Amino acid sequence: MTGVAAVQARISELRVQLQALDPAATRAAGATAATATAGASSASAATAFAGLAAGGAGGLDFAELLRLAGAGAAPSAATGPATAPSGGRTGADLIDAAKAYLGVPYRWGGTDPASGLDCSALVQRAMRDIGVDVPRTVSQQRHVGTEVGSLDKARPGDLIVLGGDRHIGIYVGDNRMLHAPRTGDVVKIGSVYETPTSIRRVLPDAAPAAPAVDAAAAMRPAALRGSGTPFDSLFASATQRHGLPPGLLSAVARTESSYNPNAVSPAGALGLMQIMPGTARELGVDPRDPAQAVDGAARLLRKHLDTFGSLPLALAAYNAGPGAVRRFDGVPPYAETQNYVKKITTLLGGS
Repeated sequence: MTGVAAVQARISELRVQLQALDPAATRAAGATAATATAGASSASAATAFAGLAAGGAGGLDFAELLRLAGAGAAPSAATGPATAPSGGRTGADLIDAAKAYLGVPYRWGGTDPASGLDCSALVQRAMRDIGVDVPRTVSQQRHVGTEVGSLDKARPGDLIVLGGDRHIGIYVGDNRMLHAPRTGDVVKIGSVYETPTSIRRVLPDAAPAAPAVDAAAAMRPAALRGSGTPFDSLFASATQRHGLPPGLLSAVARTESSYNPNAVSPAGALGLMQIMPGTARELGVDPRDPAQAVDGAARLLRKHLDTFGSLPLALAAYNAGPGAVRRFDGVPPYAETQNYVKKITTLLGGS
């Protein structure tokens, strides 16, 4: 058996496995296989399944593999444009939404952040979080919005398609993108590592902000007011996104690095929020990038708050590690940690 017939046979063998991964995708695979014809792109499908046999998809999106198995049909009118909300979201909104998934493991075929996401599921989920519907596969997503001529014309929030229809990410600027790279990795921000196959603009640029009350300043506790920093908007958006106490991120940054994004501690902690390299890898962030560092610190603090149930214990876990808090069943008896917790709670107006 060769060509499409072989691919169809392989689909039958894999249906039970695919059902466990994504029942909806399995039904889609069966439907497309049933309509495959001898004129389909069997070579592309065979190549895709060769990657599966080797233990992975070779970077190929799971839903895209199913499309190839269904005869490699070109995107049809069903692909359609992205459906935008009436509120008018922007590329910056998309990036903010996607950052919520930083650190989520890559999982081929994954659509649930609790267990992992693949590249097109990340894009679809982040879009959906801001009220924009896009199709599921890379080959469909690469046709939404309008084409951007080159990377030097790309704007934050544009979709970056790489390797034909094999991979997709969200451009964040400075030749970098937020994406779910491959098995064994996590959702992270990395370089645009090759010339894009396509760049699509789905969302408009942010409109110039009208003069308004400085919301970030208004959210700062009294002890932090008058200490405006270039990072206030990052603190404010991450605070709202992750449901943190107002002023917490600014107080942590002030205590950790005196708002210095280039700070390096004797222990090796890096950047504005003084994140250790190992923790940064787990979070999928570059600790020297203020935007990534603030979001990573916000997610870490949110996790510690949820785990330990109090701000002093969450701060102690941020400073000394959650293991130390568990070991001592409270704030560890380290002078540095106790002073750290006291300083930040005082800045926040606590006792």
